[in-house]
Amino acid sequence: MSSIDYSEKIPNNVNLAEDRTLKRALEQWQPNFLSWWDDMGPDGSQNFDVYLRTAVSVDPQGWAQFGHVKMPDYRWGIFLNPAEADRKIHFGDHKGEAAWQDVPGEYRANLRRIIVTQGDTEPASVEQQRHLGLTCPSQYDLRNLFQVNVEEGRHLWAMVYLLHKYFGRDGREEGEALLARRSGQEDNPRILQAFNEETPDWLSFFMFTYFTDRDGKFQLCALAESSFDPLARTTKFMLTEEAHHMFVGESGISRVINRTCQMMNQLKTDDPAQLRAAGVIDLPTLQRYLNFHFSVTIDLFGADESSNAATFYSTGLKGRYEEGKRMDDHQLRGQTYRVLNVQGGQLVEKEVPMLNALNEVLRDDYIKDSIGGVERWNKVIEKAGIPFKLKTPHKAFHRNIGALSGVKVSPDGRVVSEAEWKANVDQWLPSGGDRAFVRSLMGRVVEPGKFANWIAPPVMGINRQPVDFEYVRFN
Repeated sequence: MSSIDYSEKIPNNVNLAEDRTLKRALEQWQPNFLSWWDDMGPDGSQNFDVYLRTAVSVDPQGWAQFGHVKMPDYRWGIFLNPAEADRKIHFGDHKGEAAWQDVPGEYRANLRRIIVTQGDTEPASVEQQRHLGLTCPSQYDLRNLFQVNVEEGRHLWAMVYLLHKYFGRDGREEGEALLARRSGQEDNPRILQAFNEETPDWLSFFMFTYFTDRDGKFQLCALAESSFDPLARTTKFMLTEEAHHMFVGESGISRVINRTCQMMNQLKTDDPAQLRAAGVIDLPTLQRYLNFHFSVTIDLFGADESSNAATFYSTGLKGRYEEGKRMDDHQLRGQTYRVLNVQGGQLVEKEVPMLNALNEVLRDDYIKDSIGGVERWNKVIEKAGIPFKLKTPHKAFHRNIGALSGVKVSPDGRVVSEAEWKANVDQWLPSGGDRAFVRSLMGRVVEPGKFANWIAPPVMGINRQPVDFEYVRFN
């Protein structure tokens, strides 16, 4: 494992200089990537000097350095976690065999599909967020947005490296296609629907980075178990960066709640109309945004019963979250799991073979993890002395994939009629009015240390810098 060579055109710790063909292929892809960034990266930001962290090593003690850099000059690179000597496959039909350093021919198509689907989410989220810099609530938040964006760019590099190195011409074509698709474009959209939705405002951005980047964490954790060792090592390092994206979301919503609670106590009211007039986002509106982002994200885990999920597990391509901590045979023969169905207008559980329910297993692990952050948000509300609790909706609410697709279920888990759904949907999901109100708050604040009225400042700055540090220099 080489240390990262920053004199190289493409920073890496994979000895790229020794593989001339691969190096040439990636050097040809690089200008196309920069052209995509220029077209679809953060709007109007090309000349800003941004205080960013850049990966310089895979050592947990000192893997990143901070400094002001123009984003088109950011040192995107290819980094794999150090190889584990004699790593063995620890689940599925190949359990106990040596981990693969190359792609087995019979699994080539499925592995490529997994890598392309993961890779496609990275540029998609940059595209979804490209206009947000024009309405940032502070320099601190603008810098965090840009940090998330450049790291999604680096994660794209990580996936494209795997495609180029291990999948030949097919891989190179997929690498080009990753730059050709566009979020929300009708004739060539991104692969997963959640990545074709707009991110129109900062409340949506914070919800997206809390809920949807957390889906990223769970997918990456499942891929970090893969028998294909280069994929496992790549995704392990990506997880180091993903943690900051979820922090941006969790702390962002926490600060929105904090500001709303201050105003509720100042005005001595919980009336949404009065709070909106005072320029803050009322808690019921936050609950509706939470319901939307949570439900859209849990669809990303796929159908509740899936023969693909069974195949990916049995063949060793994709494990479970924290596979190594589970006390079973890691082959799941004869084991069952409960999934939800609708029968006679009621939600009922049915037992299915666990191998076929692995999407649901991962979704349930995700839900447990998501609830943790929502409880931390509730502590902020409780501390302000306000009797209101945010809740994640029932997992059957507002679903568009699998057995629950299109079934009308309330946030508390009741199957409801079309008429009841229509009568209540604006209490359960953001209405056009809610979105217009949130959009109306989005004015640009860029003076160091100043914050928009609807969000509280953070407790501390980035990398021990003060909150009023000049995180972005506008040239």
